Amino acid sequence: MPEGDTIFRAARTLDRALKGQVVTRFETQLPQLARVDQDTPVAGRVVEGVKASGKWTRIHFSGDLILLTHMMMSGSWHVYRPGERWQQGRTHMRAAIYTEPFIAVAFRVPVAEFHTAASLARHRSVPRLGPDVLADEFDPAVAMAQLRSRPELEVGTALMKQSLVAGMGNIWKSEVCFASRVNPFRKVETLSIEELAALARNARRLLSASVMEGARVRMSVYRRRGEACRVCGSAIEARKQGEEARTTFWCPACQGGICGES
Repeated sequence: MPEGDTIFRAARTLDRALKGQVVTRFETQLPQLARVDQDTPVAGRVVEGVKASGKWTRIHFSGDLILLTHMMMSGSWHVYRPGERWQQGRTHMRAAIYTEPFIAVAFRVPVAEFHTAASLARHRSVPRLGPDVLADEFDPAVAMAQLRSRPELEVGTALMKQSLVAGMGNIWKSEVCFASRVNPFRKVETLSIEELAALARNARRLLSASVMEGARVRMSVYRRRGEACRVCGSAIEARKQGEEARTTFWCPACQGGICGES
């Protein structure tokens, strides 16, 4: 599933391509979008901007219309010049926004909804998002407080709860715990203030670095089970965690035991 850094890069690319442009045509294969477009057409509106909120993308059009999407496991947004060949077939297109210089195409996006500002404020998830790690206004102290509000959770599980801290998924929860030298299977209630601060600080640092460097970021523990830790040489371990049974990776030497002992 794309995580906050991927969504941030996608929103930034869409914003650069579409902001200020007039929509000349809108296509969709999703009935719920087609119904809204029929009643209040997207064509003729100006794209006011594109923003990321955790793992959600919001495309704002003039006239109080917002296209909200979530990529889930397989979705993606692409930007093309008119006449340029699409990298995926039209059967995978879920929505396409045409402007004079660019076409933005959502492929395999499973969640796509039109909203007004008022309806988005009542959304089941977006208004309940925790502080976005990549937002300009991100406050580590607020993120720490959010995590401390669920003391019974294991750290790895807490970091993936978007209502506590938005933007991290399975990759970054493992990497952030390693960078902070915190065992991901500890309970939040066992963390010191310094450890909570390290988690918030490293979440911001690592995702920001990924936004800048993309695929060039080298993982310390993620998908490295059995390989040598880049710091101490111990074998990286992995096991399932949480109700969704997502695989968590960690170094048992660098990150200590479940109770935090080294």
